[in-house]
Amino acid sequence: MPVPLDLKATLNLPKTPFLMKADLPANEPKWLDRWRQERLYERIRESRERAPIFTLHDGPPYANGRLHLGTALTKILKDLVVKSKTLAGFNAPFVPGWDCHGLPIEINVDKELGAGKSGMPVVEIRRACRRYAEKFVALQRADFERLGVF
Repeated sequence: MPVPLDLKATLNLPKTPFLMKADLPANEPKWLDRWRQERLYERIRESRERAPIFTLHDGPPYANGRLHLGTALTKILKDLVVKSKTLAGFNAPFVPGWDCHGLPIEINVDKELGAGKSGMPVVEIRRACRRYAEKFVALQRADFERLGVF
C-alpha cells in the first residue's frame, strides 16, 4: 500500500507573523481599548488643527433601530472619504448626526406603548419618543465605533 503524500509539504507557503484567524471576539475589544487609550481620534484632530478644512455633510440615519447593512455601508463609505482627506493633509472632522424626528420613531414607540398610549398626555408620548431615540443613538454610536467609524 502506498504511503499517503503530505501535500502541505509540496507547497512553498510564505512565512508570516500575521495570525491566520482573526479571532475577532477576543481581539476586537483590545483594538477598541487601544484606540481609546491612545486617544486616536483626538490626536488626529489635533494634528490637523491648522490644515485646510474639508467638510462632508452627513445625511444622518434614523435613530429608530439597530444598524442594518445599508446604514453601515453608507457610514463606512463616508468615513472612508473623510479619512482619505485627513491623510491628504486636510482638517476633516467626522461629525456624526442622527435623524431623531418624525414618523419612524413615532411608529415604533406606538408599537411599544400599545393600547396604553390612548390615555397618555402628549408630553409623555414625546418623552417616550426621546428616550427611544436616545437609546438607539447610543447603540448605533457604539456599533459605528466597532466598525472603526470615528
